[in-house]
Amino acid sequence: MTRQPSVSVVVPTRDRPELLRAALAAILAQEYPGRIEAVVVFDQSTPDESLTALAGPDRAVRVIGNGRAPGLAGARNSGTLAAEGELIAFCDDDDEWLPGKLAAQVDALAADPAAEFVCCGIRVSYDGHTVDRVLDKDRITLDDLLRDRLTELHPSTFLIRATALREGFGLVDEEIPGSYAEDYEFLLRAARSAPLINLPTPSVLVRWHKRSYFAQRWDTISEALQWLLRRYPEFATQPAGAARVAGQIAFAQAASGDRRGALRWARRTLRSNPREPRAYLALAVAGRVVRADAVLRTLHKRGRGI
Repeated sequence: MTRQPSVSVVVPTRDRPELLRAALAAILAQEYPGRIEAVVVFDQSTPDESLTALAGPDRAVRVIGNGRAPGLAGARNSGTLAAEGELIAFCDDDDEWLPGKLAAQVDALAADPAAEFVCCGIRVSYDGHTVDRVLDKDRITLDDLLRDRLTELHPSTFLIRATALREGFGLVDEEIPGSYAEDYEFLLRAARSAPLINLPTPSVLVRWHKRSYFAQRWDTISEALQWLLRRYPEFATQPAGAARVAGQIAFAQAASGDRRGALRWARRTLRSNPREPRAYLALAVAGRVVRADAVLRTLHKRGRGI
């Protein structure tokens, strides 16, 4: 890696032009002396060539279409394969990098030549509420991620060596149903290769809102999480982690109206971990004690998800 490595930022987008421009402005405004290239990937939508006018000295904006599988996974891979930087970062089109994010992460990678991947904390904004989410850990292992999704490790915080993506642990998996949890699977696979560096500072503003790619897509969520459990038998070594994912499936089944499926997955959850709260939330939704959207609104105001 050169002293000031070039950085390509892959920004998948679909029908959010105002948020996209805010995301790009924050990327291009980073106080980083190296070259920054934003690769904007239009997924199932017409590329906006006018965005290239945002470029400046050592700042480039390229606009391409998603030529791979529709969805976030394919869009991120299209951008990664088109990127020219030594380092590759991700940023969703509705998020914004905060000042100092990129320079701090590049320094962290430079200080550890064996590291391949660095993340940081997030600042969650939802319905007028803002909550900082950071992890008090400087290294994240595979076991850490099997036990807990660690949602502080958001895709918009990822900075990765390009060689690790193309010659190491690989691209984002495009087989996951609906691209749901593709970021989690990506983290698991990356952590198999080498522990992830984490900076315990909130350096990305993450917006949660009803226009999220996966809002209310409960059937897809359930299918994707079941796919994940099959793909990673290592969950058997972490019963609490397996119960967490099973509880998410139970909640998705309940939210979609599949009461029988919710009860089946809730039982499986409680067999692995009787203290897993998602099982009880799923049972409450399945029994029509509370609505799924009410549960999510409460969690999101605290910067949490199901």
